[in-house]
Amino acid sequence: MRKRKKESRLVAWLNRLKLKQKLWIMQICCVILPLLLTDSVVAAVIMHAERQENLQEMSNIADSVEYTIMSYSAQLVTLMQDIYKNREVNEFISSTYASPLDYYNRHFSFAQVSLFTLLMNNNDCNVVIYTDAEGIVNGGNFQRLEKAEGENWYQTFREQDKKILLFADFAKVNWENRRTISFIRHMDYLASGDRGAVLRLEWDYSNILRAIVNSKYASTVYVCEGDRILFSNEGRGGIYVPFETLPASTAAKAGVHKTIRMLDNSWDIYIMSQRNVAYEAMRKNMPLFCLLIFFNIFLPFALMNLINRSFTERLQDLEAVLRKVKKDELYQLPEISGSDEISLLMRTYNEMAGRMNNLIQNEYKNRLKRQEQDIARQKAELLALHSQINPHFLFNALESIRMHSVIKKEYETADMVEKLAVMQRQNVTWGNDYVTIEDEMNFVKAYLELQKYRFGDRLCYEISAPGECGQFRIPRLTLVTFVENACVHGMEKKEAACWVFVRVSQNGENLILEVEDTGQGMTEEKCRRLAGEMNEAGIEILKDSRHVGMLNAALRLKLYLDGQVGFEMDSETGVGTLVTIRIPLKAARRKRCLQAGGEEKEYAESFVGG
Repeated sequence: MRKRKKESRLVAWLNRLKLKQKLWIMQICCVILPLLLTDSVVAAVIMHAERQENLQEMSNIADSVEYTIMSYSAQLVTLMQDIYKNREVNEFISSTYASPLDYYNRHFSFAQVSLFTLLMNNNDCNVVIYTDAEGIVNGGNFQRLEKAEGENWYQTFREQDKKILLFADFAKVNWENRRTISFIRHMDYLASGDRGAVLRLEWDYSNILRAIVNSKYASTVYVCEGDRILFSNEGRGGIYVPFETLPASTAAKAGVHKTIRMLDNSWDIYIMSQRNVAYEAMRKNMPLFCLLIFFNIFLPFALMNLINRSFTERLQDLEAVLRKVKKDELYQLPEISGSDEISLLMRTYNEMAGRMNNLIQNEYKNRLKRQEQDIARQKAELLALHSQINPHFLFNALESIRMHSVIKKEYETADMVEKLAVMQRQNVTWGNDYVTIEDEMNFVKAYLELQKYRFGDRLCYEISAPGECGQFRIPRLTLVTFVENACVHGMEKKEAACWVFVRVSQNGENLILEVEDTGQGMTEEKCRRLAGEMNEAGIEILKDSRHVGMLNAALRLKLYLDGQVGFEMDSETGVGTLVTIRIPLKAARRKRCLQAGGEEKEYAESFVGG
């Protein structure tokens, strides 16, 4: 059962895919993936062989560098041991000399008869013996011990308390700073009392560096003590430049790392791989890779592309004509080739399109003409209703000006005329019938300010449209129509002060528009009847109604929002009236997006101040 469900889901998923996609899935799963797997195995074998070859090459370089350093070091260790065990040398540095002349005579005689001169004149190192024997004069291969006490190598030798020390340093030698590497040990072979002597063999640094550089290794070589680079085939600045530091990240990338030990010291040899293994493998096996790419990728791709074109191009032609179907006729395919199922489908479509075109010409087109006539008639009636509002406002405004002039006999009439001009300018601009709630509120404010000249302190108002509410669009003169009704019918017969509240808010999924007054109010029956007329507002009802303004506004709202609007009224005689308009936020946002798409001009004229 579960197997059948899985199969049905797979079939349903495949049925949702286009034919071209199915063909490509078949090619990828049945051809390309197996071939790629096979090619990957072959490439992996080649890469592994190349990697092993590269590793072996770097290992050989490491062995060669180790041999160079160890052979040189072995020679120096042998020389150091020969000097250390030489009886004549030990007796010479342990003797006491009465005067410098005595020392020079003894040194001359010593150099003539001993093998020390041969040992001292070794070209691969510089030999110096430091002693505290009395009468020793600084010079040549013998120095007084106090001369070494301020040197780094001597301090390190004493601190580590080793018999033999391998020490690398960048220090001043003969009035200039340079790199030095030395073997240092105590000259205590004869154990001559309390006297001390130290033997120092300074390596020929340039000779070793030259040997490593001249080897022309294919990879970069670093010989390090800790993180300090002692030798490198890159040169690293030469003998007169301080030792550089090898970053830990660079050391971690070394292809081969080897540690060599000399006496109690250890040096690290890092061989950096300078070859791109993948590139080298492809370069060496380029003919094989080209054959694999051609037979496993290009050839199947070309064949599959031809098969896809045989299926999909004709189906795309059929899809294109179906998408281009207009209201007046169906397009037919101009050319149909082949004799397979797709060709049969295309010929069947052409026959259907021909029959449908005849049907459209005879029936559907005539029906469209009648519908267009009905729509034109309704639009004309709606435009006629639009024109009814303008004189409605104009006459009320002029009545306010007239009554103020008769009663007060003042020149404030000029301000009233100015506000009337602002309103009239808004009324005559019917090119855009939809404005933001914010702009409508500005117009309401201008109208109420004008009415204050008529009613004086009897009229108070409060307007609020917070946040996003002010950016939604409604038909022009919607809210002001209900406000005008509240002022004219609610306040005229009431002598006490009256308030008019205009509020816009969001409540759940609805946009709420409220117009409330504390005027005369109306009976429950009349309130219920008027609310029903607004919810069922139509052209025919509007023609027979006395409340042209309110029903006109209700009808325009219903037409604008495709009927997605509701009207509620609550009134009490002597207390006031509340009109509530509910608009779904989904419908309001959709209309705002349509208006923002450029179908109407943005209304940017300010209502306050003219």
